[in-house]
Amino acid sequence: MFKLRSYVAPDFAEERFVRAPDAVFLPAPADGVAPDGFHAMSIYPEYMKVSGSWLLAEESRMDCVAVLEHGRIIVREFRLLKKGEMVLVGRTENCEEGIYLHADGFPENRTAQDAFSFRRSRSRETAYSQDYTELYDLLRHDREHGRIVWVMGPAFAFDRDAREAMSWLIEAGYVHAILAGNALATHDLEGAYLGTALGQDIYTHISQPNGHYNHLETINRVRLHGSIRAFIEAEGIDNGIMYSCEKCGVPYVLGGSIRDDGPLPPVHADVYAAQDAMRDQLRSATTVICMATMLHTIAAGNMTPSYRVTADGSIRQVYFYCVDVSEFAVNKLGDRGSLSARGIVTNVQDFVVLLHKNLSAC
Repeated sequence: MFKLRSYVAPDFAEERFVRAPDAVFLPAPADGVAPDGFHAMSIYPEYMKVSGSWLLAEESRMDCVAVLEHGRIIVREFRLLKKGEMVLVGRTENCEEGIYLHADGFPENRTAQDAFSFRRSRSRETAYSQDYTELYDLLRHDREHGRIVWVMGPAFAFDRDAREAMSWLIEAGYVHAILAGNALATHDLEGAYLGTALGQDIYTHISQPNGHYNHLETINRVRLHGSIRAFIEAEGIDNGIMYSCEKCGVPYVLGGSIRDDGPLPPVHADVYAAQDAMRDQLRSATTVICMATMLHTIAAGNMTPSYRVTADGSIRQVYFYCVDVSEFAVNKLGDRGSLSARGIVTNVQDFVVLLHKNLSAC
């Protein structure tokens, strides 16, 4: 039976906490501007001493600031600050300025290692059997007791089996939200509408006559109908990732880029609107799985703390996976720390098919 690691809170009876001064909050001098000496937040639980009590920032995000608002610590992006809001200042993190960063809230069982040993990094040579076993158990747990958010690049849409596997995961309840770009939705819908992705048959990979028009024809048709849902209904679409999302009511956020064709109607052209929509989905995420999209992965990583305060007030770990065939992309988030980020170097199409095979077996 899968069991989450328990959160070990700081012992606020320790002398360093008792003797610590109250944290200092200064007014923002202008909209979108923090006061000098602002404190930048991290992925870890952080506490601030306010009127003698230690308050946790409940919804944190790295590279943002902490605002004291109605007796609570609200973590806010710089661009959303309003003049006069009381912003935390201080650059120390061990109680000296009433700020404490708690990096060891979810202690792991670690074995002693020799100073010199092989295969410490995550690479294509790493054995991932244990990672998969843990991931299967985690997904089964969070299907019922958490919220699983998937961050996806378009690679899945190029393969029939991967599309089918992802659709099964959605319809089986293992997907609570999808964050992606215009390309994933476009090529997935092209696969459902014309049986191709960028003009290639999604099973044989044989290029079809005038196939380079297919993704544009698909986009144009979706725009004619006004929405992905209307396109699915009008054109009789009965398969694919976007079809399963619409069928099951799974929300998706499509963040646009400067290279997008079309784009599809629901794509956010404003990057900050896309960022806000992504963060809305990530606020309650307990497991995040990023696959074959480096930029969206980095964006999601920056928005996702290592912990989540649940409805009953308890604190649980957030699990963060980065899956990519490129070691560079996987290790890009390595500086997030072992607390929540884990990399798997593999073909993402094989990865999602393997998840389907094992999760559907029981």
